[in-house]
Amino acid sequence: MKKFACAGALLAALTATPVLADTVKIGYMTTLSGGAGITGTQMKQAVELAMEHKAGKLGGMDADVIFVDDQRKPDVAKQLANRLLKRDRVDIVAGVIWSNLLMAIHKPVTRSGKLLISSNAGPSTIAGKNCHKNFFSLSWQNDQTPEAMGKHMQDAGIKSVYLMAPNYQAGKDMLTGFKRYYSGEVVAEVYTKLGQTDFQAELSALRAAQPETTMVFQPGGMGINFVKQWKQAGMDSVSKLYSVFTVDAVTLPALQDSGLGILGTQTWSADIDNPVNKKFVADYKAKYGSYPSFYAAQAYDTILAIDYAIGKAGSKDADKVGGLIL
Repeated sequence: MKKFACAGALLAALTATPVLADTVKIGYMTTLSGGAGITGTQMKQAVELAMEHKAGKLGGMDADVIFVDDQRKPDVAKQLANRLLKRDRVDIVAGVIWSNLLMAIHKPVTRSGKLLISSNAGPSTIAGKNCHKNFFSLSWQNDQTPEAMGKHMQDAGIKSVYLMAPNYQAGKDMLTGFKRYYSGEVVAEVYTKLGQTDFQAELSALRAAQPETTMVFQPGGMGINFVKQWKQAGMDSVSKLYSVFTVDAVTLPALQDSGLGILGTQTWSADIDNPVNKKFVADYKAKYGSYPSFYAAQAYDTILAIDYAIGKAGSKDADKVGGLIL
C-alpha cells in the first residue's frame, strides 16, 4: 500500500484530466467458489470498494469491471481469459490468486496485446529475464515474504526446521525463498496436495521427526484446517510453528485463539499509517463488517494503479498505460 500512498495526493491532478468518452473494461479473475472463495470474496469486495471510491471511473473514463470465478482450476481460468479477451473485449485482465492459474493465462493474455495485472500470484517463472512487458504484479514475487521469515529464523539462531507447502509453483517458490536466507538444517521438505484438508498423515510424520521448528505455507482454507489440526494434535509440544500466508485476516476469523502464538511475516498491515491505507481499512470495515486481508489490500491497490496510469496516460492503450502502472 505504501507505494501508492501518493495516489491520494495526485487525485486533484487526475480529476483535472478531461473525461474520455470511451469505456475501460477490466476482467477481474479470482476464486469465488469452494474453500478458496473466502479469499476471492475479499478481493472482489475490495475492487468494488475501490470503484466506489473512484465513482465508477478509472482515470476519468467510464469503467466496467467484469468478475469471473476461476474455481481454482487452470483449465477454467484459461477458458475465462479467452472469453474475457474475445467476447467481452476487455482492456485489462487482473486479479488471480493462484500461481498455477496465472501461468495458465499468462501467454494468452500477454500475447493478445492486453495488460495482465496480478493482484496476488507472483511466480518466479515469469519474473526476471522472463518478465513480459504487458505483465505487472501489484503484490510481490512469491519468494519475497518467506525470505523475510528465513532471515528472521536465521537471526534468531534456530538450528533446524521442518518445511511444508502445497505442491504447486507458489509452494515451491515459497520454500526456495525461505532457504535463500536460512542456512540451518532442513529436517524435511514436504509438499502437500493443493486444496488438501486432512493433514493427519503429515502431522504424524512430523511428530516422529520432532523438529525444533516447523515453517509452513498453507493459504486460505488449507491454513485453517492445518492450524486447527495442529492444535488438536497437541503439536505445540512437539515443534514451534511459524508460517507465511497461513495465519492472516482471511483465516483468523475461523481460527480464533488457535492462531495465537504463530509468528508470520507479511508485506502489508491494516495499521500502516498513511491516508490511503487508513481510508481503505476504515471504509472496508464499515461496508463489510470485518478487517480486510492483504489479498483485499492488493486488489484495492490494483484498481488505484489502473486509475492512476490511465489518468496519467489519458488513454487506455496498453503500451501507454503499461509504462505508468508502477
